Amino acid sequence: MVKEGDMAIDFTLEASNGEKVSLSDFRGKNVVLYFYPKDNTPGCTQQACDFRDRAGEFKDLDTVILGVSRDSVASHQKFIDKYELPFLLLSDPDAEVCKKYDVFKEKTMFGKKAMGIERSTFIIDREGKIAKVYRKVKVKDHVEEALKYIREQLQ
Repeated sequence: MVKEGDMAIDFTLEASNGEKVSLSDFRGKNVVLYFYPKDNTPGCTQQACDFRDRAGEFKDLDTVILGVSRDSVASHQKFIDKYELPFLLLSDPDAEVCKKYDVFKEKTMFGKKAMGIERSTFIIDREGKIAKVYRKVKVKDHVEEALKYIREQLQ
């Protein structure tokens, strides 16, 4: 299990801009790497819009926001266009990166068990170390909490 103090596991995924993006591309900046279940669902939309609304503050703290789900690049692009999201969304269709970060879990919805992404956020420092891990994230106030952590711990 990935934990605070570990080096972040590098990966390369296709991004919403159609390019391949590696986590290591952002070395030298703080990174908010957030995993979410699905584009255009209520909780995920709220979370993405919360990040959008505070994106300038993250940028001022030299922090990049990256969202990851199993949705396709086309789905991500529609989601970005619809909500004017100013950050990249990465497509992990086979959940390879989700498994590396231990966020691909058995979940129960309406009495049925299925594998899915457990909403989680990893704050990665400029050296590529995991500074903070949030698992089983509740959307309300999460973005504010992440912003406060970066402001207080990574400046």
